[in-house]
Amino acid sequence: MTPGNLIYVIGPSGCGKDSIMLYARKHCPGNEAAFAHRYITRPADAGGENHVALLPDEYRARLDRGLFALAWDSHGNRYGVGVEIDAWLEAGLNVVVNGSRAFLPEAARRYPALVPVLVTLDRDILRQRLMQRGRETPEEIEGRLQRAGDYSVSHPALLTIDNSGELAEAGRALLELTRKRPSRMRRAI
Repeated sequence: MTPGNLIYVIGPSGCGKDSIMLYARKHCPGNEAAFAHRYITRPADAGGENHVALLPDEYRARLDRGLFALAWDSHGNRYGVGVEIDAWLEAGLNVVVNGSRAFLPEAARRYPALVPVLVTLDRDILRQRLMQRGRETPEEIEGRLQRAGDYSVSHPALLTIDNSGELAEAGRALLELTRKRPSRMRRAI
């Protein structure tokens, strides 16, 4: 069986990665792709993505036992994607993960056939979305906007989805990627 693709979705905080992934997940049959959840040292009720909230010592115990395929620190939290993604990939499923721009080089080293997908949007729309979600102060929002503008992402297979318009349009673009078989996706890049 041909292994599936690891579709690594990245972009600045507030760009709509979670919403786009949820749209694709709702419209994608389970035999075409698997959508991994992240383990995060952030409370479950903090808003945003559906994640597994871990206390710092729980996270450390899982990390020490090799239970994360991918793990990184960002914005004062620790993030992990479970080793179950390896079994899903081997079973031929495309696997969609919510990744980190800073961790992309390491993720690509571990998964050479990784398909990075950068979600972008207009800066003013990003500001509005960050304000609406209400998780940061105005100063923190400006800091996030500055980091989003300063951050450059590079990978030879990088694909981009613009989420400045309707969610369904961006969601369909990700959905189309989840449906591509590994050999077709590598040719399309």
